[in-house]
Amino acid sequence: MKYLLFLFIYISSLYSLDFKVATYNVENFFDLHYAKTEYRDYVPYTRYWNRKSYNKKLQNTNRVISDLNADILALQEIESRKVLDAIINKNPKYKFSAFHKNKNSAIGLAILSKYKITSHSIIKVGKYDKYSRDILKATLLIDNKPLIVYINHWRSKRAKESKRIVYAMELKKEVDKLSNQDYIILGDLNSNYNEYQTFKYDKKLNDTYNITGINQILNTTNENNFIQKHNIFDFKGKVHYNTWLELKKQNRFSTKFKKEHNSPDNILLSSTLFDTKNISYINKSFNVFRPKYLFNKGRIFRWNKFKQNGYSDHLPVYAFFSTKIQDYNLKDKKLVSKKQNSISYLYEIENISNYELKNVTVIYKSDKVAIIKKNNADKAIMLYKPPKNLKVGFSYNFVVREIDQFNGLKEIKKISHIVEKSKNKNFKNLYLDATKIDLHDRKFLNNIVNNIKGIYKKKYLYFNNKKIRLYFAKNVKKPKEGDKISLSFGHLSIYKSSIQIVLHREKDFIVY
Repeated sequence: MKYLLFLFIYISSLYSLDFKVATYNVENFFDLHYAKTEYRDYVPYTRYWNRKSYNKKLQNTNRVISDLNADILALQEIESRKVLDAIINKNPKYKFSAFHKNKNSAIGLAILSKYKITSHSIIKVGKYDKYSRDILKATLLIDNKPLIVYINHWRSKRAKESKRIVYAMELKKEVDKLSNQDYIILGDLNSNYNEYQTFKYDKKLNDTYNITGINQILNTTNENNFIQKHNIFDFKGKVHYNTWLELKKQNRFSTKFKKEHNSPDNILLSSTLFDTKNISYINKSFNVFRPKYLFNKGRIFRWNKFKQNGYSDHLPVYAFFSTKIQDYNLKDKKLVSKKQNSISYLYEIENISNYELKNVTVIYKSDKVAIIKKNNADKAIMLYKPPKNLKVGFSYNFVVREIDQFNGLKEIKKISHIVEKSKNKNFKNLYLDATKIDLHDRKFLNNIVNNIKGIYKKKYLYFNNKKIRLYFAKNVKKPKEGDKISLSFGHLSIYKSSIQIVLHREKDFIVY
């Protein structure tokens, strides 16, 4: 008996549990009971919302939830407990659940779980703001280890950033009370993982002097550098790791708007999920759930009220966790493997503060921008507000102090320790012949293109049965509709996911 008892204890010590946590904004899932808080298109038994559309929405939502197969699932835009119960009825594996909606709100929050929810409560947000939504806090017990989950649905971007900061402040007050508990912040934060970069030039959103709820209040960044796994224990206050950083940049989206990638659905991790106790994050397990049926002609297949089909304008995101201690080895310091003296490396990273570039040539310069390039095997990059002593056709060594991304275009914001090397007589060979490349291939962004002629019409240049948008900098006189133009220096750029050519000076093109 003693041997069996020892064996049982030994086997139990080896036992661990892996589980999947996901969040999904199902987009406006209403019931058929008239509550007087519904959106206009979802009043029960009307043209666009009736028994048929409700059943189709339920069927499609359940398909996603079933295929996603999360162990713990946060849901947003659920109208009522009735809707949640209908979902559970089709997914009986979820034995535990919680739901909350403000009295006057149209939509609410929910959590479904295969594991016991030991308690749940509400964190009040903006009690004097009728549009605000509270945060649902749930504590679960997983393999006898507690996990706190904060389910969020922050104000949309119809509101300024100050309205989302209110949510972040309430969360910060809440998590600052915790000691060493494991917790996850997740849901539709209506904030990109890099919101401080994407919103700061938008006057309609930025009313907070470049401060964002997700980045500066919840501390997913520190001094404009993202918190990484290898340095998450280096800070005194509570910081959070945003799992979006684990995906390649082109895959960082759970919604699309006007072809622009957005990441409003987030899973933020506390530092305690990287320690050697209780519950741990499984390294590099974050991903976006994107089966083919959630897309239609390259677009996210959202619910269509006219055809009464589709799913949601959001894709679910998920991550895996374990009650087994994970060996991160924290050698995830990509700075160790820098591609020294490479402009291409600057496109792979989020932030940098001290990076040396040698023998790069200034191939173009206007009052506000310069384009630098090393060779045709490397990328080109834009230098914003270049120092006056930089000359076109000369090569330099300098240190990159700051990089940024403006509406999808990578740029260098600040350099120092400039050393002029020599004159590059062949610098024009670093221009790209527009007739020999695909101008819509993003690998050529920030290059100077030439040898392109066409007709200017409705903001586009039409040439060789193709077209590309032209953008003229301020104080540059635009050609007339139907003018034939030839580009001498076109800056291949991007604006909100659309490729374009920027003409910074009037002498960059001629009308013929």
